[in-house]
Amino acid sequence: MMFRNGDRKIEEIWLWLDERVGLTEIFKLVKKKDVPVHTHTVWYYLGGMTLFLFVIQVTTGILLLLYYRPSAEEAYESIQFLMTEVEFGWLIRSIHSWAANLMVFTLFVHFFSVLLLKAYRRPREVTWLSGMGLLGLALTFGFTGYLLPWNELAYFATRVGTEIPGAVPLVGSFLRRLLRGGDDVTGATLTRFYGIHVAILPALTTLFLGLHLFLVQKHGMSVPPDVERQSKEKKVMPFFPNFLLRDLVGWLTALAILAALAAFIPAELGKKADPFQPAPVGIKPEWYFMFMFQTLKFLPSYILGIEGEILGVLGFGLGGLFLALIPFLDRRTARGETSRLFTWIVIAIIAYMVVLTYLGYTVSPTK
Repeated sequence: MMFRNGDRKIEEIWLWLDERVGLTEIFKLVKKKDVPVHTHTVWYYLGGMTLFLFVIQVTTGILLLLYYRPSAEEAYESIQFLMTEVEFGWLIRSIHSWAANLMVFTLFVHFFSVLLLKAYRRPREVTWLSGMGLLGLALTFGFTGYLLPWNELAYFATRVGTEIPGAVPLVGSFLRRLLRGGDDVTGATLTRFYGIHVAILPALTTLFLGLHLFLVQKHGMSVPPDVERQSKEKKVMPFFPNFLLRDLVGWLTALAILAALAAFIPAELGKKADPFQPAPVGIKPEWYFMFMFQTLKFLPSYILGIEGEILGVLGFGLGGLFLALIPFLDRRTARGETSRLFTWIVIAIIAYMVVLTYLGYTVSPTK
């Protein structure tokens, strides 16, 4: 009798919510959605895995905000207190740190898989642009969050990183001052980065992510051109529950890797930043900026009378613009024809990034 009464109560709650929110329509939409099945279906799980890691970032970030104090005098001590005095505080910080690295990694793999599978072609050009925006925001999250512990490594790496926009012709000096909040990296820089990290970037990410997910829902999953040409019959699986359960396996795998890394290789705090001390030898950025850092190191001081650093920064800007415009430049793929040129360009970019990143960690500093 109690079970039946409980069922009736659940049904009443469901009807109440359905009338106001439209749960039935949502479930109809979810059941209607399907996912293409082919040899490259495995790459579809990377988007959901990246989103899952982002949710972990948001959750742990909120917990860290409860203790963090964004000032040069208290930032380091607040994190030190969190890691030593707050129960499981060290674990929360480690999860936040490692989740950031894993999220950027899965995002890069997702990004390049979309390029190689030509998933940017019509009518998904805007989906591609929104994804490019999310990649840029993720990298900016990493850059701004790196300084927040106010330790020695983060301070001097940020000083080097904020010098790079200064090489942009005409507006470089303005951009550097805008980032730093002054002429050098100070407490004002920390406060500025904190505001960008916890307010501006989350707001922009919400907009871009909402647009990206809406467009993925609207246009569905892309089928690679080669698969599309070879098979006339389109094989699909229901999104719910088939694909969702497989997606869940990917999330649990990411969670297991994240837990192992956070527990066995916890994030370190290091020494507190001292602006009056010389920079330690071998200061390096996070791994996802290493290929840029190493490229600028390898460039000569002047190339054809122009500063090498300026040419390097302009080169990265043009490279980013080229990647953003690929859906409009790759006309052969847009017409449904085979296009190997852009495939080899993407492979070359991947190889370049991997080799330069490897060299960044293996080549001994010269200064």
